[in-house]
Amino acid sequence: MTRAALPGSQFPSGNLWKILPLALLVCATFVLPALAQEKEKMWRTLSVSGRGVETIPTTLAQVSLGVEIQGKTAEEVQQEAARKSSAVVAFLKSQNVEKLQTTGIRLNPVYSYTNNVQRITGYAANNTVSFRIPTEKAGTLLDDAVKAGATQINGISFVANDEAIAAAQKQALKEATQDARQQADAVFSALGFKSKEIVSIQVNNASAPPPPMFLRAEAAKVADSSTPVVGGEQEVEASVTLQISY
Repeated sequence: MTRAALPGSQFPSGNLWKILPLALLVCATFVLPALAQEKEKMWRTLSVSGRGVETIPTTLAQVSLGVEIQGKTAEEVQQEAARKSSAVVAFLKSQNVEKLQTTGIRLNPVYSYTNNVQRITGYAANNTVSFRIPTEKAGTLLDDAVKAGATQINGISFVANDEAIAAAQKQALKEATQDARQQADAVFSALGFKSKEIVSIQVNNASAPPPPMFLRAEAAKVADSSTPVVGGEQEVEASVTLQISY
């Protein structure tokens, strides 16, 4: 029995079945090398990470200070802490400090132990706030904050402003990219390979301020003298990972 020719076909039905395997072979001839090249491109890659670091001066002091009150009753202690804290916050607002926010409100019983017996002898309230101020103004402001009612200086750290950090990050990224490329060139040169193209780029930014310097102090110890505050430097880091085919 002979196969009927397909409608619109220019080939006899018998020749069609002879030509079809040849057409598939021709397609495979073109497709397989392309797949092989793609596989080679996928596997023959070098991943290298570069690092860039920019050091910039700090211009802002990040300060944490608070009010602590102790007394016989919880209500008495809380009201006095609220009164003094309000006075401190009003003073800080008048000084136009940046990023002023409450960071803690605590009210805890105070215990005493006699013959292994625990009993409550009073209560302690502690309210804390944090804010930013130009470093050169921090010493005088701390002294005036104590006069306004603050009883604790919990800590101070130093950071650069946002614009300086953003500019430093961009520069650090450039340095990290150049570092990664130089490392890759050194590897290819040592192995006798030639780089072809960058297959992927991974960017990781990190800006870590220096650890805070804690200046724990009671009001009476700092109220009679000007508190010296000296800033430092901050490192802004960036890393870039390049995947390069060869």
